[in-house]
Amino acid sequence: MLSLHQLRCFLATYEHGSLTAAADELGYAQPSVSEQVRALEKTLGVQLFRRVGRGVVPTTVADTLRPHAEKVLAAVDEAREAVASVKAFETGTIRFGMFGVARLYASAGLIADVLERYPGVRVELVGQNSTEVAEDLRRGRLEAAMLAVAGVQSEGIDITPVAREELVYVSADPERVATPVTAHRLAQASLVMPETTWRAEDSTRQLLRQLLHETGRNPQTRIEVEDVETAVELVGLGLADTVIPRGAAEQLIPRLAPRAGFVSLRPKVWDTFAIVHRTGAVLSPAARLMIDLATARIREIAEPLG
Repeated sequence: MLSLHQLRCFLATYEHGSLTAAADELGYAQPSVSEQVRALEKTLGVQLFRRVGRGVVPTTVADTLRPHAEKVLAAVDEAREAVASVKAFETGTIRFGMFGVARLYASAGLIADVLERYPGVRVELVGQNSTEVAEDLRRGRLEAAMLAVAGVQSEGIDITPVAREELVYVSADPERVATPVTAHRLAQASLVMPETTWRAEDSTRQLLRQLLHETGRNPQTRIEVEDVETAVELVGLGLADTVIPRGAAEQLIPRLAPRAGFVSLRPKVWDTFAIVHRTGAVLSPAARLMIDLATARIREIAEPLG
């Protein structure tokens, strides 16, 4: 019966033109290599080499067999590597970037999805803001991430939009959320805004600046905070209003500002969520898994795209 061991001995002999040199390469005794080549010839019913002096010369049959033998051994090596990568995947660490607000309505479910499939892995969800995570991608600290597109520069980054989320105006004053908020009303509002560290690059603020461009004003912030939870709490205390993604509003208002409500902007403003990775990157199985699971999760909450 033809074996992988026979094919390895055959290819080494073919390459070196010597049974002795083949044995040295493979780490076998020369008689062992010679025996394997003879066994292969017997299995196939052909002569593969002719002895010439101290070496051997391949026959035309050997020339025909060589590329097929190489393909067989290459396929075996690929199979071994695939199994090893899966084994490492099942017990290794999976790192994935996420924009900050996503943790409120997708991160826990995403981690649960991963651990259901691979209970032995360690999971790291990285990032507070899309700009920060995009920089980690460019530096190679992350393979892939889901980010708010408005906060990402596209140079060197592939962006695949997967969903969009409406930005809404949140207030504890019922009159302010009785009708959609126009750009003129927004320009006069007293706001508390999260993401103060990234205020220049934050996707929500970029979109609001675009909306207010026609008024010649920027959103007026009375209070600056880091996290969206604090912003919503301050809205609940009646100290300011805010603009945040609808999913975050639906999650946070009932427990942090139960007297508050929210309403659309006019015209409606949407933040786009996208899968991003470095241009030309070959993604690992772990990265592809996180992309698939994160996309499915975000599309359950936000409006799917693509």
